[in-house]
Amino acid sequence: MAEKGQYTYEWPRPMVTVDAVVFKRCRENTALLLIKRKNDPYKGKWAFPGGFVDMDEELEDAAIRELAEETSLKGVHLEQMHTFGKVGRDPRGRQITIAFMGFTDEKNANIKAGDDAAQARWFDIENLPQEMAFDHDEVAKFAIGKLKEKNDK
Repeated sequence: MAEKGQYTYEWPRPMVTVDAVVFKRCRENTALLLIKRKNDPYKGKWAFPGGFVDMDEELEDAAIRELAEETSLKGVHLEQMHTFGKVGRDPRGRQITIAFMGFTDEKNANIKAGDDAAQARWFDIENLPQEMAFDHDEVAKFAIGKLKEKNDK
C-alpha cells in the first residue's frame, strides 16, 4: 500500500478546480458575480470565484467554500453546470475545472472580497468585462446560454 502523499503511478496528474457561476435576478436585469484576481496568474483580471479542490473535499463543497471565501456569499444552491478542460487554459499547467451554477436575489446579494480576491462585483450579463482570466469569457457565454435555455422553458 502506498504511503499518504506518494504517487501510485508515474503519469502526470492534472490540477482540478471548481468555479461558482452565480446569477443575481433583479426586476430590470440579471447580473453575474465576478472577482478581480489578487494574484498571478491573471492578476487584476476578472474571473469567477473558484479554486483548487482539497484532497478530502467533495466538488460541490469546494465550490461553496471558494464562493464564501472570495465573496462572503453564502446560502446559494449550486448545481454542476459543465466541465471545462481545454489544454492551455491555465499557464500553471494542465487544469480541469468543474463549473457550478447558482442563483440568488437582491435579499442575498451582499458581497465582500476576501482570500485571493482583490474585489467582488456584480456585472450586468449584457456588460461583462472584455478580457477575463483563464477561459472565463467562454464559461460566461456558456452559462448565459444555459440561463436563456432555462428561461425559455
